[in-house]
Amino acid sequence: MTQKETVYVVSDSVGETAELMVKAVASQFFGQEVQIKHFSYVEDKQDINNVITVSKYSHSIIAYTIVLQDLKQYLDDRAEEEGILAVDLMYPLMDAFTQKFNMQPNREPGQMRKLDENYFKRVEAIEFAVKYDDGQEVRGLKQADIVLIGVSRTSKTPLSMYLANKQFKVANVPLIPEIPPPEELFKIPRKKCIGLIISPEKLNDIRRERLKSLGLTNSANYASLDRIFEELTCAENIMKKIGCPIIDVSNKAIEETADIILAMFNKRGSFA
Repeated sequence: MTQKETVYVVSDSVGETAELMVKAVASQFFGQEVQIKHFSYVEDKQDINNVITVSKYSHSIIAYTIVLQDLKQYLDDRAEEEGILAVDLMYPLMDAFTQKFNMQPNREPGQMRKLDENYFKRVEAIEFAVKYDDGQEVRGLKQADIVLIGVSRTSKTPLSMYLANKQFKVANVPLIPEIPPPEELFKIPRKKCIGLIISPEKLNDIRRERLKSLGLTNSANYASLDRIFEELTCAENIMKKIGCPIIDVSNKAIEETADIILAMFNKRGSFA
């Protein structure tokens, strides 16, 4: 039976990075079955002493990712005293960054975990924006950080996705004269709601281009100025009834509108 060698993975965070690196190296030694044992969230010298105690009698290697300088130095010193091979998996690359970019590392444990959390928050927000796009599932309005309302072609969907990439949960609701707005729209805090308006001429141009891209004629009611005036009047009446802020997006890029919204919400502390 092949003997399993042991590698102690030591980290002041979860230790995922160290484990992946150990597995990558171990895979190159086909005759060796490596047993990985974890010491995660190491935060003081006693934790280091515990690692040294269990590893010095087991013919093992310590592979570590410790960014706190005092703990790293203590582990190096104790390992040398006991004749244990301890490998700092981060130091060579961290030292290269320091030399190349003339910067010092933060030396804060758990930074990768924070990056992962940000990534998953962004994914969650994007999924939310897709699920609650264009008035779908109105129950999501209560869960949203931001609710966008406006007539068709006022950039509600692309604006929702842009804000979702900044980790905000955004729902949007189209305002159509023939369809009463959902009751939930009047029950959410009005500070979460943003009305989007646009000039009739600009909207007419946008809708005409939209019809052209679909192979339809410009005579469709969707792009007529009479219909557009009716929709905009209805939408503005609903926005006034809600009492929400209104942004004219006629000549604004998505990024510009998003900046206005975020500045507005941050000023009022709605994201606290």
